Amino acid sequence: MDGRLRPRRLTVAAIAPAWRPAAVPTPGAAPDDTRMDTVELLVRDLDAMTAFYRDAVTLDVLDESGPTATLGRAGVPVMALRQEKDLPGRDRTGAGLYHTAIVFEDERRLAVALASMAERAAALYEGSADHLVSQAFYFHDPEGNGLELYRDRPRDEWTVAADGTVRMGSLPLDPGGFLRQWYEPDRADAGPSAAIGHVHLQVGDIPTARRFYVDVLGFDVTASMDTALFLSAGGYHHHIGMNTWHSAGAGPRAASLGLGDVRLVVPGREDVEALADRLRLHGVAVEDDGRSLRFGDPWGTRLVVTPDAGA
Repeated sequence: MDGRLRPRRLTVAAIAPAWRPAAVPTPGAAPDDTRMDTVELLVRDLDAMTAFYRDAVTLDVLDESGPTATLGRAGVPVMALRQEKDLPGRDRTGAGLYHTAIVFEDERRLAVALASMAERAAALYEGSADHLVSQAFYFHDPEGNGLELYRDRPRDEWTVAADGTVRMGSLPLDPGGFLRQWYEPDRADAGPSAAIGHVHLQVGDIPTARRFYVDVLGFDVTASMDTALFLSAGGYHHHIGMNTWHSAGAGPRAASLGLGDVRLVVPGREDVEALADRLRLHGVAVEDDGRSLRFGDPWGTRLVVTPDAGA
């Protein structure tokens, strides 16, 4: 989500599927149990970016190998960083990443990450908002990639219309008040507690985005406006958001730092094959290695779809 409010001063005064909102039947072709997976970022300074996501965001380093680092919680990957020293910087007005949104299991775990960001990266704070379905705090990382840290309100507190759209808003949310209420520094929690909740993209225009992500990929529309679109599977408030706030009219992406790819998990291999058939029917080039499916959206943003590891 976005619609963040102007920032107030930010100071300080492991993923288990069980805590994800349960999927419900929805009409789109995307399987109801679709979920977001790791987001890959192409970075210039791998050491600095690894340190940021480890020390400030509070993710664990799960693997470091050559020019790549993977971070997450309790063995579950969240962010994949790949060093690409020779690429130009990201285009802030082009198609690509608006922000990566990491969802935390509850207010207490979110408060730990927020307190860490306040201590180590307060200058990167951009704002906060109560979106009715969630409480969110916005930052950017040291290389300018947008970052949202949030927690979901219980699903029975959401307002969902008969057509499946979800009521979302942008109400004031004081980070200091949130920390005073929820931050418990002496309380440790074991087990997974964070994951990619959604990814928000910059696109060139909303009608083209709707045709691709709704008509071809099969996502359901949960909220829409002239300049933004929010989509999900299984009734979540949104797995993918997209907007034209800084990127209206953008053409295909050039190779640059920033977003490498967006990864999604579907229940089984048959779901991957069904998606491949829909993409080919619409003339979209796909790469299928027998497990994962790779393809680009109309602006060249790369998506990777993989069956659940247990499938």
